[in-house]
Amino acid sequence: MNGVKISFRLAELPCFAISHKNGRKTLEIQAFDGEVSCDVQYDYARLPLRLSGKVSARDSVTLILLPHRIELYINGVLADEEWPAGGRLFALGDPINSMFEIQVEEYQEKDSPAPSVISEFENAEGWYPGNGVFVGDCMPYRRGEEYHVLYLKDRHHHKSKWGLGAHQWEHISTRDFKRWQIHPMAVPITDPAEGSICTGSWIKNDEKEYLYYTVRMGRGIPAPIRRSVSRDGYHFEKDESFGFTVSERYHAASARDPKVVKGEDGLFHMFLTTSLVKEGKGCLAHYVSEDMEEWKDHGAPIYVSETASQPECPDYLLYNGRYYLIFSLGGRARYMISDKPFDGFKMPNDPIIPCSSVPKGAEWNGRLIFAGFKKLGGYGGSMTFKAARADDNGELVFEDL
Repeated sequence: MNGVKISFRLAELPCFAISHKNGRKTLEIQAFDGEVSCDVQYDYARLPLRLSGKVSARDSVTLILLPHRIELYINGVLADEEWPAGGRLFALGDPINSMFEIQVEEYQEKDSPAPSVISEFENAEGWYPGNGVFVGDCMPYRRGEEYHVLYLKDRHHHKSKWGLGAHQWEHISTRDFKRWQIHPMAVPITDPAEGSICTGSWIKNDEKEYLYYTVRMGRGIPAPIRRSVSRDGYHFEKDESFGFTVSERYHAASARDPKVVKGEDGLFHMFLTTSLVKEGKGCLAHYVSEDMEEWKDHGAPIYVSETASQPECPDYLLYNGRYYLIFSLGGRARYMISDKPFDGFKMPNDPIIPCSSVPKGAEWNGRLIFAGFKKLGGYGGSMTFKAARADDNGELVFEDL
């Protein structure tokens, strides 16, 4: 399906435009009380996707409809966006009954490579992009002397794409925790079949950088584990040849958040949030691979919950000679310690990581630096950090950054 560009100038408020086809409303635009709303209908759901923004009389408005993304611009500035699924009911050439002059034309998205650094800002504590965009789950990673944070771009507090979330991976980094650079989006939604790019992890192997994640679509559809690959650590491309789903012993539709590490045994290990179907308990499934291509169930999860609650956003760190397994329950992260790489994990006296929602960590300058998010009006919010050192028993002592 080709893209469509709809452009108009608001001569006065209120005003209205609508299109019907086969007895069904396919497109509706309303502007009143200082706001414009655009409802676009798809065959995936009865409810339309709505884009909205603040306007005044004489403002220029542009609505761009692509198969995998729709955007609303007001006076040339992006005001809102959504991510469709299924087929769009409105098509180029369909009549629009409008109170104002409106132009409809074919639109082709430009595909030009972004620079490695798009912009910069100061201090990421309490930061979020703004303009209706918030920080979701964070995935820190140390690359040389740089501390990188991949995070879920959240718009509409997880309500985008009919509640599927439509999250994508954004990317920032720093060398001193004062000056931060914004890099190109690491993993965008490029296909209407992608409901949300879930949390995952970053690993380097053979001069390539790999991002592992699951793609959720809901409706009980098994969530495949996917990956993107980069040579420079800033521009990633989806590996369309790679993908698998967990075995039948696990709940495949909720499988998510793969953490991938290379063990001292020479194997690659992957931990995944899911549930044991027969036992009805949440767990971290354990998969292994010799080459990062073929993955096999290790046989026993690395962690099993006492209840049906799923341990989310797993992390795994080797720090000061000890191994740390990290996961969140109800948004609160906790850690376990072991002297062995993949078993023998025990909870410390106080396992809670005091870094707001679902933090994960990376070692930087001798400390573990955890990154998470503080909620602002629902899922998604501002970025937050907490540092930690280990005592003689391996228990973490937390301190400000």
